[in-house]
Amino acid sequence: MLNTTLQEQPTTISESITRNWTEQALECYHLNGNCAECSIRKAHYSFDCQMPKVVEILKMVNGAPKG
Repeated sequence: MLNTTLQEQPTTISESITRNWTEQALECYHLNGNCAECSIRKAHYSFDCQMPKVVEILKMVNGAPKG
């Protein structure tokens, strides 16, 4: 019998995207991670957005964005 359960794969977040606040990270921050309002989500990309996780890392490393 085959196991048909899908296992969630760990997601690796590139270190380069967690160094500085980008325009997309700022958008996510200001939307409080509300993916329904995100411009990436509205573009119907076929990947799961990791930006809320990136925002949390940026807040820990750099603090909240200014402005």
